[in-house]
Amino acid sequence: MATPRALASTPTAPHATAGRSRRAMAGVLIGATLWGLSGTAAQRLMQGYGVTPQWLVTTRMLVAGLLLLLAGRWLGVRDRLAPWRDGRSRRQLIAFALGGLLGVQYSYMAAIALGNAATATFLQYLGPAFVTVYEVLRWRRRPRPHEVAALVLAMGGTLLLATGGSLHRLAVPAGAVAWGLVSALTLAFYTVAGASLLQRWPPAVSVGWAMVVGGAAMAVLAPPWSVGGRAVAWDAAAAGLWAFVVLGGTLVAFTLYLASLRHLRPSQTSLLACMEPLAAAASATLWLGVPFTGPMAAGGAAVMAAVLLLSRERAGTEPGERAGTQHELAAPTAAEPPR
Repeated sequence: MATPRALASTPTAPHATAGRSRRAMAGVLIGATLWGLSGTAAQRLMQGYGVTPQWLVTTRMLVAGLLLLLAGRWLGVRDRLAPWRDGRSRRQLIAFALGGLLGVQYSYMAAIALGNAATATFLQYLGPAFVTVYEVLRWRRRPRPHEVAALVLAMGGTLLLATGGSLHRLAVPAGAVAWGLVSALTLAFYTVAGASLLQRWPPAVSVGWAMVVGGAAMAVLAPPWSVGGRAVAWDAAAAGLWAFVVLGGTLVAFTLYLASLRHLRPSQTSLLACMEPLAAAASATLWLGVPFTGPMAAGGAAVMAAVLLLSRERAGTEPGERAGTQHELAAPTAAEPPR
């Protein structure tokens, strides 16, 4: 079978490439939607059934990580143990798993448990703004005009999300806002710390092992056989929600996303990934009745505008290349958080 590059030299290449791009765009769009819906499903599990964030993170990371490693063969991975045989990669993988992926998973779930999926998702999307601040300080350079505009939008959007437009009260609990900001910070760490690792090894292997390592670490505090907290009223609906969070919202979403990356530019994936917070906001409002006011919607839009501004400089990257940071699910782009 001809490779994508080989097909590019054949007479049918324009149609073949266009077809792959359309399928890849659909894959990213579906994956981002599943990520957003999984946040709402997690909210229902934690607030409606009493599942703890710790237990949900443990089981989600362990099960999805193992399945993602198995799916790596379908994604073309030949050696799934390769990162462990390299000393430098081994250390990077452990740091990436514990400080990055576990940190962002737990803080995101904690923000949902105390607040709601919509606000937590929008707050987590502040991660690229924190990466920009880090880069400006690290390299002692002046921020570019579009970066300044993005940071102003990010700060204004955060204020609107947290207060709902009123400076006299918070629209969501303070703990939810705090954990949401922690999730953005850990996402920034994930982006910076994981860049070289995720460029060196197949993303399915790097992320799969990071999930397994992070899930095993969380299992020390919340073993998968002990849900913890108040008694959980398990029924078919609860089991279905859990399966969706682990399978649909993690394994399927990651697999679709990873399979699509080599056919799209970072600017395309950044735009399509914006479906995630939109799906989270719509499902939380329509399904769970979460209040999401006009000012909060404006705040979410401001955050997404900041993300798109920060992804603008990567617009010229060729498909399959990742110029900057954040998804590593090949080397992160500016708008693709790991869920």
